Amino acid sequence: MPYTPIVATLGYVLSADGSQVLMIHRNARPGDHHLGKYNGLGGKVEPEEDVMAGMRRELREEAGIECESMRLRGTVSWPGFGKHGEDWLGFVFVIDRYQGETLAANPEGTLEWVPLDRLHELPMWEGDRHFLPLVFDGDPRPFHGVMPYRDGRMQSWSFSR
Repeated sequence: MPYTPIVATLGYVLSADGSQVLMIHRNARPGDHHLGKYNGLGGKVEPEEDVMAGMRRELREEAGIECESMRLRGTVSWPGFGKHGEDWLGFVFVIDRYQGETLAANPEGTLEWVPLDRLHELPMWEGDRHFLPLVFDGDPRPFHGVMPYRDGRMQSWSFSR
């Protein structure tokens, strides 16, 4: 069967000094597949968008900011991740410069600045703990990972650079 994933963006906005990251606490919608978890910002890429345009739009919609600088840190393929077993392919960015004041919340939940060294303390998808160190490490090479899910649980993780 051909691989036809939902294409999405996932962005991590850094504070001006680089010590904190803006996370969304998905606590607003009872039926949310991500309810209770913390995540970066992002979402589905629209048919007329490239992935960078999609990331910029998601930042405007979810955080009320205009991206001035972003870096592609990698990609993650999530076969079976969706609420109904859909496959997802995410382009993961770090946003290191933006304009505007971040919103306090959006329809999906509360936005919170979290110290980078405390990210591991947050409730999040089990799989995020595997790729987040690659997002914030000093290696300039992008990573490209595969993280299959089954019944809402990560099955494995592999990546290359």
